[in-house]
Amino acid sequence: MTAPKVTFNPVSQEFFDNPYEIYQRMRDEQPLYYDEVEDFVALTRHADVAAGFKDHEAFSSARGCDLGMVRSGETPQKSIIFMDPPDHRHMRSLLNKAFTPRAIQAQRDTVVELVQHYLGQADPDNFDVVQDFSGPFPVEVITRMAGVPEEFRQKVREWIDTSLHREPGQIDWSEENQQANINSAMYYFGLVEERRKNPQDDMISRLIAAEIPDDDGNLRKLDDIEITGFATLLGGAGAETVTKLIGSAVVVFAQHPEQWQMLLDDRSKIPDAVEELLRYVGPVQYNVRYSLKEVEVPSGVVPAHKPVFLMGAAANRDPRAFTDAETFDITRDRAQSQNLGLGYGIHSCLGAALARMESAIALDHLLDFMPRYEVEFDGLQRVHMQNVAGYHHVPVKVLR
Repeated sequence: MTAPKVTFNPVSQEFFDNPYEIYQRMRDEQPLYYDEVEDFVALTRHADVAAGFKDHEAFSSARGCDLGMVRSGETPQKSIIFMDPPDHRHMRSLLNKAFTPRAIQAQRDTVVELVQHYLGQADPDNFDVVQDFSGPFPVEVITRMAGVPEEFRQKVREWIDTSLHREPGQIDWSEENQQANINSAMYYFGLVEERRKNPQDDMISRLIAAEIPDDDGNLRKLDDIEITGFATLLGGAGAETVTKLIGSAVVVFAQHPEQWQMLLDDRSKIPDAVEELLRYVGPVQYNVRYSLKEVEVPSGVVPAHKPVFLMGAAANRDPRAFTDAETFDITRDRAQSQNLGLGYGIHSCLGAALARMESAIALDHLLDFMPRYEVEFDGLQRVHMQNVAGYHHVPVKVLR
């Protein structure tokens, strides 16, 4: 009896529940996967995905980063993740100044303060890692950097969660998704207008003052829509990554208590643990590009003019790239292959260093807060989201 043909549906309940079994079959049986009904290509092997991330001339970001956006053919809002060079290069060089090593280190005290604040409020007998901790604090960090007043910071997280949510079977935006995007954009647009009148020491004010080259090489200022697009992206990316990574981390460590004990014994292993978490349960599952031409990757030829899923989370568990790829091991050789957990190529995560620092500080404080704990597995709730995987609820019992 032959096994059923592998099928990949990015909005199926099966995919939301456990994408990794599907990835394994795709890598082995159809590394260059083509969906005839939805007319898209998906790449899952490390060599193919890494090649796709690096080849921005063949795989365009200008039509969006999820299937619904790319397939619609409509030009998405102005944002760095929806740009190809040269526009991307000009914007990236400007935004890199906000994420220099010095700028990231300047946020350390803020991160520690917020981590301690939320853990200080948490009830060890009734602790939901995501709702009580990893959900609230990262969005506070990134929106504070941007210049969002305190009373609106958690509202930003609600808009992000609503805009990314997908019901099983839903590829295109719902009215709720669109309204959340509109609410977020309207809020940030108003904040940009306010900062034009009243500049402060925040990222939005610095973007207003900045200049980038235009098509003719002359310097120009960013317009309000461009700044709004970046601020909206920053809030989303800055909040979602760490929120999902820490929630997943607590689940994975509960399944591998010997690895948690390693961290309890030696806190210097925390950065290695963060890297392994990004590889093993990275929040960003995939990015969708658009093939501008027929292009050859190691597993075959990707046809022109198709949405192409670059499945970073699948590539990060490819046994062709990592020894014992399906094993969680915080001591693994990190030089073996490129970790694609925060992207690769020109669109690699702008705030990667900040996400790593937040995650390391969060783990360090969780080791103190709950050196021994149990996850209530029956209470786990996975998110149903476009591009992103993780948990909405991770209830734990802290053991004394």
